[in-house]
Amino acid sequence: MELQTLTYIVVGLSFALYMGIAVWARASTTSEFYVAGKGIHPVANGMATAADWMSAASFISMAGLIAFKGYDASVYLMGWTGGYVLLAMLLAPYLRKYGKFTVPEFIGDRFYSKTARIVAVICLIVASLTYVIGQMKGIGVAFSRFLEVPFEAGLLAGMSIVFFYAVLGGMKGVTYTQIAQYVVLIFAYTVPAVFISLQLTNNPFPQLGLGSTMADGSGVHLLDKLDLVLGDLGFAAYTEQKGGTLNMFLLTLSLMIGTAGLPHVIVRFFTVPKVRDARSSAGWALVFIAILYTTAPAVGAMARLNLMNTIQIGEVGSPEGNLVYADRPVWFTNWEKTGLLKFEDKNGDGRIQYYNDKNPAFAETAEKAGWKGNEMVKVDRDIMVLANPEIAQLPNWVIALVAAGGIAAALSTAAGLLLAIASSISHDLLKGVFKPEISEKQELLYSRVAMAGAILVAGYFGLHPPGFAAQVVALAFGLAASSLFPALMMGIFVKSINNKGAVAGMLAGLGSTLIYIFWFKGWFFIPGTAMAADNASNWLMGVSPGAFGAVGAMINFAVAYIVSSQTEAPPAHIQHMVENIRVPSGSGAAQDH
Repeated sequence: MELQTLTYIVVGLSFALYMGIAVWARASTTSEFYVAGKGIHPVANGMATAADWMSAASFISMAGLIAFKGYDASVYLMGWTGGYVLLAMLLAPYLRKYGKFTVPEFIGDRFYSKTARIVAVICLIVASLTYVIGQMKGIGVAFSRFLEVPFEAGLLAGMSIVFFYAVLGGMKGVTYTQIAQYVVLIFAYTVPAVFISLQLTNNPFPQLGLGSTMADGSGVHLLDKLDLVLGDLGFAAYTEQKGGTLNMFLLTLSLMIGTAGLPHVIVRFFTVPKVRDARSSAGWALVFIAILYTTAPAVGAMARLNLMNTIQIGEVGSPEGNLVYADRPVWFTNWEKTGLLKFEDKNGDGRIQYYNDKNPAFAETAEKAGWKGNEMVKVDRDIMVLANPEIAQLPNWVIALVAAGGIAAALSTAAGLLLAIASSISHDLLKGVFKPEISEKQELLYSRVAMAGAILVAGYFGLHPPGFAAQVVALAFGLAASSLFPALMMGIFVKSINNKGAVAGMLAGLGSTLIYIFWFKGWFFIPGTAMAADNASNWLMGVSPGAFGAVGAMINFAVAYIVSSQTEAPPAHIQHMVENIRVPSGSGAAQDH
C-alpha cells in the first residue's frame, strides 16, 4: 500500500481510539477532571505517567539531539531518568498522603498563605507553558510530515486534536488515553530501532547494537565508524565531550530536580487510591520509561550514520563523492515539503555538500574540492527519529507506525500539561482565592476555558520556538527546578521555613532563571534581542540557559532560609502538619518535639 494512504489509516485509527476513550471516560465531576477520582491502579498509572512524561522531547527530539551532539547529549538521559528516583523517594508518597488536587494547593496550605498559592500558580504556568511550547514544536513536526504540509499548518492541525480530547476528558479521560498512547509510542519507537540495528550490526537489540561491529564484515564498531565518517567531513567526533564539565553537571542536576518538580507529573500521583501506590506508580513509570530511554542512544547514533552515508556516497572531496541533488531519495523530498530540511546549491555543481564549514582545519579540503560552504542549510534535529525509518528504507507500515508514535508522544504530554495549567487557574486561583463561591459545574467550565486559552497561547509561541523541542523542554525543567522543587522539598522536610521565606525563595529562583534565559535567548517579548545563545563564551562561567535552573534552585533555597531565619517561625499547627506528612500511613500520629 502507498505510504501516504497507509499513514492516514494508521494515524487515523489511533486518533479514533484516543477520541473514543475521551468520550467514554468523560469527566463529570471536579475530582474526575483533576485527579481521575483517585481510582487508577498503580501499574496503569505508571504507564500513563510514562506516556505523560515521554513527550515529543523524548520521542521526537531527544534522539535527534543525541544524533548531533553525541556524548554531550547523555545529560538528557541521566537527568530525565534520574529525576524519577528523586520523585519516587522524596515527593510522590508525601504529596499523595496530603491528598489535595494540585501542587499550588499544597504549597498554599503548607505555607499558610494565599500569596504563596498564587506565586506557586505563576511558577506552574510559566514552567508548564514553556513545556507545552516544546510539545507544540513536536506536534508541528509530526503533523507536517504526516499531512505533507508546511510546519505551521501541521501545528494548527495538532492543536485542534489536543483541544478536542484534553478539554473533553479531563484527567480521567487523559489517563486512559495516555495508556493507549504509551502502547502506540513504545511499539513505534522500538520496532524500527530493531530493524535498523539488524541492518547495521546484525544485532536485534539496539542497546547492544550500539556497541557492536558493523554488519559489513569490516570489524569496525558502529561508534568508531560514526566517528570516522564525521571526522572525514570536519565534524567533531561523536564520542568526544565538547561542552564544559560544569555545564554538563548543572544541566543534569537541573533536569533531575526539574523532573521532580514538574506539576503535570506530580499530579499523576494524586490519582492512585493509596499512599503506597504513589511510590509503586513511580517505580512502574521508570520501568516503562527505561524501555525507550535505553533505546534512544542507539536510535540517535544509527540515524546520524544513515544520514551521513545517504548524502556522502564516496570519497570526501572527490567529484563523485556527494549525492546528486536531482537523484535525492524520496524521504529527502518529503521532508523538504515541511520546510524542516533545506538545500542550497552554493557552488552550482548540482551535488549536495554536507560538511562542517566552520572548521578551519577542513577549509583546505573544501577549497580543493570547489565547495563554497555547507549546502544543507537546514537539518532540523527534530526530524531525525521520524525520518530514520525512511532513510533506512524500512517497510511503509513501519514508517506509518513511527508517525503515529510521534504524534501520540506529543499529544499525551501536551494534554497532561494543559490539565495542570487549567487546574491551577480554575481550582487554585478562582475557586481557591478569588471566587470561592463558584459551583463545581462552574469550576469545570472555567477549567475547560483556561485549557483552551493555554492551547492558543502555546500554539502561538510554538510557531517560533526558541530551540529544538528537547531544548525548549530543558528550559521548562529549569524553571520548575528553580521555583517549585525547592518549595516542595522545604515544605515537606523543613519545618522552619515560613510563608515569607517560601514566597521570597520562589520569586528569587524563578526570577533569576527567567532573567538568565531572556538575556541569552531573548524570546517571547523582543525578537532579535538574544545574544549568541549557542556560544558558550557568552555564558556566565560556561553555564547554558538550560542548565541555570540548578543555580536558580540554589538561590531559591538560600533566599528562603535567610528570609525565614529573620522572620517569625511558622505556627505550631503547621509544624505539626509537616511532621504528620512524613509519618508513614498507619504508624500513628506524629509527636510534638
